[in-house]
Amino acid sequence: MSQPSTRVDGRTARSERTRNAIVDAHVHLITSGDLKPTADRIAKQAGISLRALWSHFADMEALFSASGERILAMRDEAHEPVPDDLPLPERIEAFCRQRARMLEELAPAARAAALKEPFSPALQRYRKAHMRRVRDELCALFPAEIGDDEPRLAALTAASMFSTWETMRTVMDLDTDAAREALTRAVTALLAEGTAPLA
Repeated sequence: MSQPSTRVDGRTARSERTRNAIVDAHVHLITSGDLKPTADRIAKQAGISLRALWSHFADMEALFSASGERILAMRDEAHEPVPDDLPLPERIEAFCRQRARMLEELAPAARAAALKEPFSPALQRYRKAHMRRVRDELCALFPAEIGDDEPRLAALTAASMFSTWETMRTVMDLDTDAAREALTRAVTALLAEGTAPLA
């Protein structure tokens, strides 16, 4: 009596493995520098047929959505919360060091997303999700310094996003240490702005 259920469970497990293999292949190609992987290349990397790929994902937008979830999960897994009881300079240093590391690691995926983001609602949603994570971290780590100052929070968030990092790394030709130092100075200045007592 249990055989049909077992067969269904087995098919479901195989389907999930294939789906994960497709997402793994897509993310692997992107992070390896293939910023516009085709369905053919994704299928080949996953070790499946093109037909199997399309049987699991209706279109590339659906695959972007699944890959976006995977990249967010990778970001969260790599994130190490900074203790919020450290002195302000140490909190800033730890935050900026971690942001620099994560931005550098996520750079290939972010560059690939930027190519298709204007045409992809899924990628637009995931970019905003990344932004909200950064914004929430800033609020949790610097609550007294930010308070209810929305313009300051917006400026800190913008300084900490990949678009700023990419400008420093590829347009200004800064190496990772110099870009991290620039980020640290920007965050320090924004958090110190207007917090000194009046003479």
